[in-house]
Amino acid sequence: MRIIFHIDANSAYLSWTAADMLEKGHPIDIREIPSVISGNPLNRHGIILAKSIPAKKYGITTGQSLFEAKQKCPNLAVYSPNYDLYMLCSDAMYSILLEYSPLVERYSIDECFLDYTESQGRFGDPVKVAYEIKERIKNELGFTVNIGVSCNKILAKMAGELKKPDLVHTLWPEEIEKKMWPLPVRELFMCGRATSQKLQKININTIGDLARADKNHMKALLKSQGILVWKLANGIDDSEVTLNSEIIQKGVGNSTTISYDVTEREEALKILLALTERVGMRLRRLGYMASLVSVSIKTDGFIRYSHQLKLSHCINTTTEIFEYVSLLFDQSWRGEPIRHLGVHVSGFQSDDLRQLSLFDKKDVDKLRALDSTVDKIREKYGMRAIIRGSFTNGNINAVQGGTNDSDFIMMGGYQ
Repeated sequence: MRIIFHIDANSAYLSWTAADMLEKGHPIDIREIPSVISGNPLNRHGIILAKSIPAKKYGITTGQSLFEAKQKCPNLAVYSPNYDLYMLCSDAMYSILLEYSPLVERYSIDECFLDYTESQGRFGDPVKVAYEIKERIKNELGFTVNIGVSCNKILAKMAGELKKPDLVHTLWPEEIEKKMWPLPVRELFMCGRATSQKLQKININTIGDLARADKNHMKALLKSQGILVWKLANGIDDSEVTLNSEIIQKGVGNSTTISYDVTEREEALKILLALTERVGMRLRRLGYMASLVSVSIKTDGFIRYSHQLKLSHCINTTTEIFEYVSLLFDQSWRGEPIRHLGVHVSGFQSDDLRQLSLFDKKDVDKLRALDSTVDKIREKYGMRAIIRGSFTNGNINAVQGGTNDSDFIMMGGYQ
């Protein structure tokens, strides 16, 4: 029998921010007060991304507007997201998991699947080891996780959701009827709002109701989705834990909503360069080169349009990407005030497979060497440890799409 762990950071964004603040000497653990992670409403980002347990007691929910949340809790503490910090925390958790199995799938930034099947002979009882991992993450990294243990991915994930935070749960096949079937059908993984509403209309209200339903009836009602959720309700899942090195990412993008309407070309291009800085770093970190570049624009009237260019060669230096970004912007912008800009690259091939092209810039090797040096400096000393001269003495952030300076010591930053 396979043994699969599902590891999920509790209230990840808020927990990671709290751990960072405590390490830096903040006197309050924001997980213990009504608090949220939210974009700045002054910058038109006022949506709740994560909430503390005390905030949840006020009825505050993820995805709710900050305005609504403050109506429910006027003293709500609000903190900005810190995406680079979150990646560092995710990487640190992933590194610990790799000590227990080489088969770890990063399902999202805050959750992983781990195949423990072959590791049991070395480390022993899976539940005991799950508790060990949970405590190590709490003590070494400063945040808590839930770990679900079962024989496949769906049951492991459902186990981890049974009760939070900071707990280990099992959901073996013989425990499904008691632990999972009484839950509301909307809590089944892959059973979204629309699907659960259709099921409730025919009096399927719990996961058990769905599991006991006729499979062909589910197929007639929901087509292929009906078969999928019926199988999941019965704990049927043969999917493998897939190494992330085997997952081909389809694209890398970065965007920002601007706190004011941009009307000048040069200012828009500087913002696009700041976005491209992070896109280039992410692309190189993944070991990819891109052959498709696109730019998106949203106007003050909320009209959105984009323009893309397919290249006959692949690139991954920030300078080259930005040249095409500038070209696409000039081709697509019609002069309207801009409230949102985005940069996206795709059409990947491995950097290891790079071939010389007639379209390569003569100084491409110098650009690649320069980017490599800049990336290393930023990874060690922070994203803004080194910036382009065009951003000095200006009001535009030199690297946009995140706010961390990679200085979270516990998560591999610098002191």
